[in-house]
Order: sequence, then structure tokens, then C-alpha cells
Amino acid sequence: MTQLRRDLGLWGAASIVVGTVIGSGIFLVPNTMIREVGSPWILFAVWIFGGVLSLAGALTYAELAAMLPEAGGEYNYLREAYGPFYGFLYGWTQMWVAKSGSIATLATGFYLYLANFRPELSTVAFVIPLPIGPNFSPLEVRSGQLFAIGLILALGVLNWFGVKVGGGVQIGVTILKVVLIGGIIGVGVFGGSGATTAGAFVGATGGATGFFAALVAALWAYDGWNNVSMVSSEVKNPQRNLPLALIYGTAAVIAIYLATNFAYFHILSPAEVGQTDRVAATMMQRVLGTWGANAVSIAAMVSIFAALNGSILTGSRVPYALARDGYFFRRFAFVNEAHHTPGFSILALSAWSCVLLLSGQYNQLLNLVIFPSWILYGMATAAVIVLRRKRPDLPRPYRTLGYPVVPVLFVLVAVLLLYFTLLKSPRESILGLVLIAAGLPFYRYWKRQRPSSR
Repeated sequence: MTQLRRDLGLWGAASIVVGTVIGSGIFLVPNTMIREVGSPWILFAVWIFGGVLSLAGALTYAELAAMLPEAGGEYNYLREAYGPFYGFLYGWTQMWVAKSGSIATLATGFYLYLANFRPELSTVAFVIPLPIGPNFSPLEVRSGQLFAIGLILALGVLNWFGVKVGGGVQIGVTILKVVLIGGIIGVGVFGGSGATTAGAFVGATGGATGFFAALVAALWAYDGWNNVSMVSSEVKNPQRNLPLALIYGTAAVIAIYLATNFAYFHILSPAEVGQTDRVAATMMQRVLGTWGANAVSIAAMVSIFAALNGSILTGSRVPYALARDGYFFRRFAFVNEAHHTPGFSILALSAWSCVLLLSGQYNQLLNLVIFPSWILYGMATAAVIVLRRKRPDLPRPYRTLGYPVVPVLFVLVAVLLLYFTLLKSPRESILGLVLIAAGLPFYRYWKRQRPSSR
């Protein structure tokens, strides 16, 4: 049987971490964060805390990834620590909502930025006269949505041709992204004068509630550092390269985020940051005029493109891993003989993401799975402790720095996030659990079929 091939080196793996994490978040979330905490200094504290938390997760995942260098990432850690049921729940959520919804969101963001140069993308191309749109209205399909669908499918085909091809594109686009963001930082730091500590945003939520609401926004911007573990079976020398990619990639993202926010607040006051949902564009326009704001749109598109390619490259390995173990449609486990990629899984994930994008329901779905997803993330991180006791025989070429404090810190903050999410959005949290529970009949079916499928 054809197997996946280890064609990703250290640079390719690290570019997945940096390229997938830095999407549109750094251009958008400072507005949300300052409205929650009010003070720029507290905002920086949230960024640092979220970065330390992400680094704690990366340090923990480094041990798990080096110990279980298989396709699917968290699926393998949950399966090995708690049994196949929890691995299935993770994979089911990633395929139908979390990863596919993220891909749809990124592609939509790309066309919205492109619409600054091509306004015709915002026009309605045609209307589907069925009650499948918002509030059961006819569904309006915009030209930009068709463009975004074409972009997803094009990247799906690109990654179908091999992880080496997809990884090469990821390295190139990630380097370009970092250079462009470096330019934005340079303009903010050297192009004007201001005071990071000047004033505060009046009317902020404040307190612990505001801090954790801002932390949720920051963690959304940091989200994706774990994606490289999904392609573990295609990384060269995974026992060395996976820990290095996770740790150095996450540290690089933290540094870039802090520098970018310093540039924002060097030019703009907290009130100005809180009043614009396009912070980077507002800052660049203040210093360089209209063409500076246009430059931000280009940087954002490059950033989103890298995150989109990385999401398709990594996300497709999760349903492949499920199917490989007999807990998903068997076709997803097929590996292309010529290119050594899970070709059907790549194209199927891309196609389903296009359906979500066309429906416009992906944002609602993503909001629903935040609560159950963080339950699974916390369990995956705690798996390093469980497996130390349950499977001491497994090889551990890298051991988590600061164990057990580091994974325990991540799990405790995950519990706090779950508490505040449930407090703030009880309806969405419960509906998210119901949405994931819809996979239970399928799990039971595939579990019964598994002996014959294998």
C-alpha cells in the first residue's frame, strides 16, 4: 500500500507554524482587545500571556509529536491517551466544522481585501431562489465568493501534487509575509511619534472578564501553531525537526505580534485603535497616506494566502488518519501513488470548505465549536501526562521543558477559558456540544465495521 513520504524539512515545518498562525488576526484583533481591556499595557500583557500559553502548548506538543510522528496530530495523542472515541470526536470536528470553517473564513478574508482593488468582487453574481440564505432568505452569491472558491480548489490541487510542492510554496509565501509585516513594523516604529502609554479606551469591559475576552481574541490570532503536528508523518527526521519547528516557530510569532502591536500604538492612541476595525491600514494611512493603506491590503492577502495553503496542507491529514484507522469513509485513506499524498482527503476537505463558504454559515459554526474544541485541546495537552504513566515504553527523544508545570499551566488556562466562554456564550457552547455529538452514530457504525475494513 502506498505510504505518505517524508519530504518536509525543518524550514518547511517551521514555515507551516509561522505561515498558518499569522493570518488576518494581527490586522484585526487589537481593536477587539483594546475594547475589552482599555489599557495598552494590559493589552500587551494579554499578548504576552497568550504567547506564553501557546509556547507552553508548543513545548508539550513537541514531546507528543516526536513520540508519535504520525499524520493527524491531536487525533493520535487523544487516541493513544484516552481511546479512539476522543480521537474520533477531534477528527470529526476538524473535518466538518473547525478546519473547513477556518479555510472558508481565510478565503473570504482574502477576497474582501482584494475587493479594495477590485470592487466588482463585492457585487452579487447570482441568486439561488431557495430559502437557504440568512434567516431562510434566498442565497445571494457574490463574485468574490466564486473567486474564493476557485482559490481554495486551486490550492487543493497544488497540494495534491505532493507535500514537497505545497511545502515549497509555504516557505516562499511565509518569507514574503514576514518581510511585508516587517515593513509595516518599520513604518510604525520609525515613521512617526506617539506614546504607547498615552490614555486608555473609555468604556472598556475591564476586569477579569475583559482580560479573558481579550485573551480569547489573542488566542484566535495565535491559533494554528499545532497544525504542523498534523503532517508529522511527512516531516524528515521528525524526532528533531518537529520540536524545533514548534518551539522556534511559536517564539517567532510571539516576537512578530509584540513588535506589530508596538508599531500600532506608537502611531495611534488607544481610542483610535478601538474605533477602527482595520488597525494596520489606519496606522499606515496616517503615516504614508492612501498607498500605505493599500500596502496593508497586499500584506494581508499574502498573509492570508500562506495561512490558507498551510490549513489545506495540514487539515487534510486529519480525516486521512481517521480513515486509516477505520473510523471514517475508507476513500479518505487512499494515498496517491504518484505524489504520495492523501489526494482524496485534500480535495474532499477543499470541496466541503467551498460549500461552507458558499452558504455563509461558517462563522456561526466556528462560534459553536470554540467550547468543545478547547475541551479537546486541553485533553490533548494533558495527554503528555497521561502517556508518561500509561505508556512509559514509548520513545521520547524530546521531553517537555518544565514538565509537569508547563502542560498543567496550559490545561488550567484552558479550563478558565472554558468557564468564561460558557459564562459569556452558554447557548453557543451547548449547541457546539450537540453539533459534535451528531457524530456519535457514525462512530458506532464505523467501530462495528472496523474489523472488516482493516
